[in-house]
Amino acid sequence: MSIESSVAEQRFTVDRQALVERLRAVLPAQALLVEEEEMRPYDCDGLTAYRQLPLIVALPADEAQAQAILKICYELKVPVVARGAATGLSGGATPHRDGVLVSLAKLKKIISVDPLSRTAVVQPGVRNLSVSEAAAPYALYYAPDPSSQIACTIGGNVAENAGGVHCLKYGLTVHNVMRVRGLSIEGEIVEFGNAALDAPGYDLLALMNGSEGLLAMITEVTVKLTPKPELAQVVIASFGNVRQAGDAVASIIAAGIIPAGLEMMDKKAIHAVEPYVNAGYDMDAEAILLCESDGTPEEVAEEIGRMTAVLEKSGAAGIRVSQDEAERLKFWAGRKAAFPAVGRMTPDYLCMDGTIPRKRLAEMLEAINSLSEKYALRCANVFHAGDGNLHPLIMYDANQPGELERAVAFGAEILELSVRFGGTITGEHGVGIEKVDIMAEQFSLAEIAAFHRLKAAFDEHGLLNPGKGVPTLARCREYTLARAGSAGSADTSPRL
Repeated sequence: MSIESSVAEQRFTVDRQALVERLRAVLPAQALLVEEEEMRPYDCDGLTAYRQLPLIVALPADEAQAQAILKICYELKVPVVARGAATGLSGGATPHRDGVLVSLAKLKKIISVDPLSRTAVVQPGVRNLSVSEAAAPYALYYAPDPSSQIACTIGGNVAENAGGVHCLKYGLTVHNVMRVRGLSIEGEIVEFGNAALDAPGYDLLALMNGSEGLLAMITEVTVKLTPKPELAQVVIASFGNVRQAGDAVASIIAAGIIPAGLEMMDKKAIHAVEPYVNAGYDMDAEAILLCESDGTPEEVAEEIGRMTAVLEKSGAAGIRVSQDEAERLKFWAGRKAAFPAVGRMTPDYLCMDGTIPRKRLAEMLEAINSLSEKYALRCANVFHAGDGNLHPLIMYDANQPGELERAVAFGAEILELSVRFGGTITGEHGVGIEKVDIMAEQFSLAEIAAFHRLKAAFDEHGLLNPGKGVPTLARCREYTLARAGSAGSADTSPRL
């Protein structure tokens, strides 16, 4: 399927040969890829349904080389898309056909770990899990833990404001980053935040978290480290229907309990995961909850007791508590393997991402089941249930005519429902190209115009990651008219 209307909505006139010559003057030969076969591995991120070859791929080895690339691209008015490990799922790192794809994979140094200030300074190409491994000798770790933490990078985590199974208690990336250093499109070094508790000037640090490469290119990040708890235990609760499970989530939070992790999986996800990981999940359950408590042994025992009482009152058919660290990790291994496990069941799938109020989890699951029948496509569901962040995995076969289009329409309806339920169109995967049109479902034209003014303050020519994150006002109007025209119909045309 073509993505020209999404990724390359704005065309740029670029003298490719002149650009290559300028870049070769500042980069080693092996750091510049210009042949199609060399660039093919860079044509998409984790949203593999949509692909686009870049004009050129550049692989800087340090900040100075990245700076030189940006200065040249700014002078020649060439688009730039920054890329980390490309584990993103919304097309945020999909290249622009008229632009330079800048891979920051070589910027992978852990510059320092300071156990006294409980911080680490890392380059953007450092893997998420590597930070915790480096901090482990000091009994510290980096709390945000996306399912892809063995591969995803800190730069990408900041760009998408990544979460994870422990984000309910310990926060998203934005709550665990103290400072971001980067480069403006002009190649100027810019810094947001501070190693101290406050920073001079405007507080723009939160703006960089989730900015999806639209405002600056990240070259260094200072993250907070969290002390490892003395003990952690997981409760697995099985439910005979999804409404009971969804209501149990709301009841846990209403009881004043903030678990370290609170995850939900439906029956399709359970049946995908259990043969893959052998985590010990109840195969007869319609849904399961994984609820983790951490702290001192006394704190954990008290909280586990309170959670168990709430789960029993909510109608849990079965409750198990991990008895040692190995079993705790085994329970979590199933949840973290949900995406690859579903990949074994289907040729292709779309992993959606939206957020709704916790009290509407059961209602959303029931609605997704109805949409699954409407579009004749299977859907497995995993939730960061504690904060209402849902990840429906819509299964399809791209080789079957019309299935991708139906999957896209299915996903769009889920996101539209998320907004109508009082939530948002994304929780941690970002907007990218996947949700750029659906931004018009959530935001008014005046709000989107304000986003454009903010973007222009950083990048007046729109060279950083063009066509992503925020739709043009014209596209918003087209989307609104198209939705009005298809109201009440079973339109399944792609909306990306």
